[in-house]
Amino acid sequence: MPTLLMDRLGLSLPLVQAPMAGVSTPALAAAVSEQGGLGSIGVGATDAAGARGMIEETRARTNNAFNVNVFVHGRAIADPITEAAWLDWLAPVFTEFEAEPPTALQTIYKSFADDPDMLAMLLALAPPVVSFHFGLPSSDIITLLRDRGIVLMATATSLDEARAIESAGIDAVVAQGIEAGGHRGAFDPVAPDDALGTVALTRLLVLKTKLPVIAAGGIMDGAGIAAVLDLGAVAAQLGTAFIACLESAADEGYRAALRGPGAYHTSLTSLISGRPARALANRFTGLAAAIGNCQPPDYPIAYNAGKALHAAAKAKGEYGFGAHWAGQGAPLVREMSAADLVQVLRTELQNCRSAD
Repeated sequence: MPTLLMDRLGLSLPLVQAPMAGVSTPALAAAVSEQGGLGSIGVGATDAAGARGMIEETRARTNNAFNVNVFVHGRAIADPITEAAWLDWLAPVFTEFEAEPPTALQTIYKSFADDPDMLAMLLALAPPVVSFHFGLPSSDIITLLRDRGIVLMATATSLDEARAIESAGIDAVVAQGIEAGGHRGAFDPVAPDDALGTVALTRLLVLKTKLPVIAAGGIMDGAGIAAVLDLGAVAAQLGTAFIACLESAADEGYRAALRGPGAYHTSLTSLISGRPARALANRFTGLAAAIGNCQPPDYPIAYNAGKALHAAAKAKGEYGFGAHWAGQGAPLVREMSAADLVQVLRTELQNCRSAD
């Protein structure tokens, strides 16, 4: 049944394409929006100028609503001793590819909470939807965005986070189950994580909050969408399902990994970025067996090393050190255009409903 949120966004399908910074493109987001879902772009890995370009391109491709996702992580704490030890630990792997590790690590991504240029740009362009990952910005920022008529969403991995989202006046919550690919949206990455699955978390948030709930994690087809709608969600968010689409920015190594055995063995790892994220099994995730007492620096400082290692390996034809984020449903991925995938999902959902 239609909901106020879906009506407000003009959606004909209860589907949100996950933002997936670095993978989702304006072409992908626009294709999903054109087919009646909510396409998304992730701008957490770029600056205000880059984000402006992505928003303007998406808007040029569709007149329908789309979502712009920002990262609201805590400020990274530099620790030269930890960072030097991490680079020393990775050095033999760099050597394998005839490369040197960086001499020092940088904070490569600015948090939206500390980025007035990004805020000013969003206020100027007023995209239809803005979503928050890793936490929430200040109440003043939320008020400014709401006053521009922007629909606001935020990720929760627990009931406590969802209640904070509700108290902040956010319009909808994305219930991110442990099955989901990419970075956990937990507000505090070092706090205990109950690792709630999509089913349990979605049902908790439906019953324990008054927010519209968008279920995310392991959903790959129309049957999965139908299942979370039956749990009370107003929509499903799918990310991994869209990685193999023609419009995705995933490189051939990433696409090949999705088709390979690693898709059956995803795991949460902090080695690549410094923050827990679910990835396909590859050579990078395999380093966990030898990590010992060495720990990665804070996110996103560790990501600076991870990206450098991937670049060195890729230059030698080895793709196994990429940030191949994917959820537990990865083996169910299908290769086609985004528009075709949305239509397949629509048909599958309709078939589930007609069979009820």
